[in-house]
Amino acid sequence: MKQYIAVEISCGEDLKEILMAELGEGPYDSFLETDGGLDAYVEKDQFDEQFLQQVLAQYQLSEDDYKIQLVEEKNWNVEWEKHFEPIVVDDQCLVKATFHRISQSYPYEIVIDPKMAFGTGHHATTYLMLQWQLILEQQGKKVMDAGCGTGVLAIMAKKRGASSVLAFDNNEWAVDNSEENFALNHSTDIELFLGTIEDVEPTRQFDLILANINRNVLLDEMDFYAQRLTSQGTLLLSGFLEPDQPLIEQRAQKASLKPVGAKQHRGWVALQLQFA
Repeated sequence: MKQYIAVEISCGEDLKEILMAELGEGPYDSFLETDGGLDAYVEKDQFDEQFLQQVLAQYQLSEDDYKIQLVEEKNWNVEWEKHFEPIVVDDQCLVKATFHRISQSYPYEIVIDPKMAFGTGHHATTYLMLQWQLILEQQGKKVMDAGCGTGVLAIMAKKRGASSVLAFDNNEWAVDNSEENFALNHSTDIELFLGTIEDVEPTRQFDLILANINRNVLLDEMDFYAQRLTSQGTLLLSGFLEPDQPLIEQRAQKASLKPVGAKQHRGWVALQLQFA
């Protein structure tokens, strides 16, 4: 059982999204919004208090504005269940946990056992990606979910008719959780592995690539996405804030990709790209 450091940050509503983005560029892999601010989680052996203080200082937060505690994964899961609420995306897609009882039906329903990975539908970027998936054609398409987290986007691709879906994450815990969630949604035919996009042969081509990660990873991996995208394919990127959109677009341009659409939610962006 891994041990995590939980950092309980006291901050205003306006800082929650920003701090998630900033800390997510470091080793923090899960977040929980609370009434008083934000709980951020990092593996114990990756915790660096100096990095934490540097991030917080940019927003006039000091040592008095956070406290840390050591937690086990199982304790975090119980805490998550107390806060996790069902999410409805555009009255079309419901993301709910196994313990939720919802009487109303929706065209697309995703059932997950939400643990410590990103991608529950509460995080604004997952919400944005699902919005795009509701309108983009996926019937008969080959889809890649890069950095799959809980596997929500991969599951949605299958529900939208994708002929094949490849999903992966570099976090063993996330891959295990995705496997469980694929089974819950009768989507065990999704190809899943532990690793990164560099482990995917460039000869494998995809009609739709979904990458909901973070700014730095997207910038670093842009060429890898482009190499594995069909000539008429679509790349969906999220995990970055609105001020970072020009930087992402400039990097995409170097990979011969152009923006063809964007959605914003709570300061976050999901960008649609195709070859120029």
